[in-house]
This record gives sequence, C-alpha cells and structure tokens, in this order.
Amino acid sequence: MDEQNPKPTGSFMQSLVRNNRGIRADRAEAISEDAELIYKRAIEDLRVGIRKMERDRENMLDLSPENSMSLKLASDFDAASFVAKDVELGVKIRNERIKLEIVERQFKDLFGKEA
Repeated sequence: MDEQNPKPTGSFMQSLVRNNRGIRADRAEAISEDAELIYKRAIEDLRVGIRKMERDRENMLDLSPENSMSLKLASDFDAASFVAKDVELGVKIRNERIKLEIVERQFKDLFGKEA
C-alpha cells in the first residue's frame, strides 16, 4: 500500500482483506472442482471396467486354444463352467451399467453438463 492509496495492492494483502462472499465463493469453487474431477474419474473407471468385462465375455466364445485353425475338443469343454461364468459376467456388466447410469445422471444434476 502506498500513502496516497490506502487500498491493498498485492495479492497476499488482497486475500487477507477480501470479504466473506469472496472467501465463500473461492471455497465453493475449490470444492466443486474436486468433486467434479472425482465424479469424472468414477465415470471413466466404470466405463473401462464395463469394456473389460464385455471383452472377457466375448473372449469366452473363442474356443481355439492355440491358433485360429484349432478348436477345443468337445470333451475338454466344460459347459456348466462356461454358463456360470457367462451369467456371472452378464450380471456384473448389467450392475455396472446401472451404476454408470446413476453416476452420469447425478453428475449432470450436480454440474449441469454431460461427463
């Protein structure tokens, strides 16, 4: 501050004398940015997880163990295990899609935009 201009001039001094509204706005912005980043990360993690499970499910249909010219023998194929794993993956994919839909809807409600 100079003697003719009693107003604060440096950013440190300005931050010390700013009003309550400015402080609350800065805090609100910081909290909102943090929450938005975490929501975006959660959405992306859910999308990646769903893609991985879908690929795993598709890969189960590949019955050629060594190369594209060979096939798994019928006697080596465990149908019960195949069905159990397929159903398990299907349920996990469905549950993760539901969770993703909820998180995306909440993100839009909270932040006013698509993730």
